Amino acid sequence: MIVASLLLHGLGLALLPFLLPGVINRVKAWWGGRRGAPFLQPLWDTSRLLGKQPVYSVTTTAVFRLAPLVVLATTLVASLLAPMLPGGGLLPFANDFVAFAYVLGLGRMFLTLAALDTGSPFEGMGAAREATFSVFAEPALFLVLGTLALGSGHGTFAELMRPHGWQALLVTPLCALGLFLLLQIECARLPIDDPTTHLELTMIHEVLILDHSGADLAMMQYAASLKLTLYAGVLAALVNPIRVDDQPLLSALVSLVLMLTIAVIVGLFESLLARLRMRWIPQFAMAVAVVGFVALLLATTQPELG
Repeated sequence: MIVASLLLHGLGLALLPFLLPGVINRVKAWWGGRRGAPFLQPLWDTSRLLGKQPVYSVTTTAVFRLAPLVVLATTLVASLLAPMLPGGGLLPFANDFVAFAYVLGLGRMFLTLAALDTGSPFEGMGAAREATFSVFAEPALFLVLGTLALGSGHGTFAELMRPHGWQALLVTPLCALGLFLLLQIECARLPIDDPTTHLELTMIHEVLILDHSGADLAMMQYAASLKLTLYAGVLAALVNPIRVDDQPLLSALVSLVLMLTIAVIVGLFESLLARLRMRWIPQFAMAVAVVGFVALLLATTQPELG
């Protein structure tokens, strides 16, 4: 079982961060009447960037050069904690979901510092937006995960995905909705941010990495795709009806299908929705916190009958 979990996690880290963005881009191309790029186009783009030498501005310091490594390392550590595929994370411990949130927060901090280190007003603007929106998103994430901990009665990330009784019936749909909305915020997807825009005034995530190039840009893009995979994997683990203890292979297959389905839904959202006005994004994040708070109230007031 341990070997199978290691293999599943390794394959997931190697393929899914490239496949899921490829599915999203293909759905958007299909909806726009175009053929679209191959599903693994992000993999070819990353390999191309890895072969290029980064270029650094004379105004940057060691913080800028260190940031891609820290962002990638923290995202990889978070991937070892999260139940990205059935079997749970590879480093489970009590309240590991708290460490998951703070490890990702450390990566965000270095991403923001690197943007400020360039001295660019555009990147400074993006850093301010990233910091502002995270103030609203992180409490919402803790509300959702804390509610799942209360509903399941456990404190490890993998066991959070197993609420039972009335908690499962009432809390799981709300928490799943909260995680999906958090995916859009944390991964800078529409309607929060447009990953294909070229207008710096409207960028959030993309403007933070404008000065990165070559292998540094490849690490940043892979970390962003891996973060998308993590949120999709956690959401899939929550709604997966097949428990890994009963049928591990079937559970893994269902989770994979659910993650691909989430990517298709994200692609449909990005094809049909326009980006929100910047002043509405904090309200969107507050709405996610309200969803988590309602789920928490239900988890604490409903009797457990399972």
